[in-house]
Amino acid sequence: MNYLVLGSAGQIGLALCHYLRKQGHEVSTFDIADDPAQDLRIASEKFKSAVEACDFVFFLAWDVGGSTYLAKYQDTFDFVQNNLKIIVNTFENLKDSKKPFIFASSQMANMSYSSYGLTKSLGEKVSSILNGITVKFWNVYGIEHDPEKTHVVTDFINKARDTGIIDMRTDGTEQRQMLHADDCSECLYILSQKYNELPRDKEYHISNFEWNTMLDVAEIIASHYPGTVINPGTAKDTIQKDKRNEPDPWILNYWQPKIGLGAGIASLIDQTGQ
Repeated sequence: MNYLVLGSAGQIGLALCHYLRKQGHEVSTFDIADDPAQDLRIASEKFKSAVEACDFVFFLAWDVGGSTYLAKYQDTFDFVQNNLKIIVNTFENLKDSKKPFIFASSQMANMSYSSYGLTKSLGEKVSSILNGITVKFWNVYGIEHDPEKTHVVTDFINKARDTGIIDMRTDGTEQRQMLHADDCSECLYILSQKYNELPRDKEYHISNFEWNTMLDVAEIIASHYPGTVINPGTAKDTIQKDKRNEPDPWILNYWQPKIGLGAGIASLIDQTGQ
């Protein structure tokens, strides 16, 4: 099968491309980070041809980053406009081509105070109209190459390695369900293989189904760098505002997470030579 991965240079896209190739499949990549001509905000023959040539599309591309990036940009015109353009151009091609696809949403899609959540909610609606499968990601972590968009695990690793001090944006009490990118990739692959049998009236939450505080994450990372100091901040969570969704466990009928947080962080440190 020939898979097209939109957003192939992101932390989930990188892991997914690697996983798909290991399963013996062809993988076509598409990401503005690799080539300005692969800009999904702009309708292009290059993108249309890529969709026509593939058998299945993973729609992972989005203007998004970790909490620092979202705090800085999500309430700007450009952030909203970028994602609206991605929605229109990508779904238009998927509609015309009738290719099967999985749309990557977020567990934040019901957080209407978040511009990121709102754009993902809109994407979910269009995905449903086109009879695609929507998945909700829960705080996926993996290898990242864009320093402006790093998420919390990469951010904490970089701070511990480079400075010996993990300065936290918040007091660390907010809780998240953290998922390793390899687990996420396996799940996406399984869903693509079962695409035609998957019920469309269910929610597919890709999570490890375990709660950890951000202080837990900092402490795990600090344990790999002896002498690291953890400095919790004083602020509360301004991104999710302490809203704690509970994931729908329906996906466990098809897939089970395997990588615990401690093992996942250790693996990421080893992979990146950090």
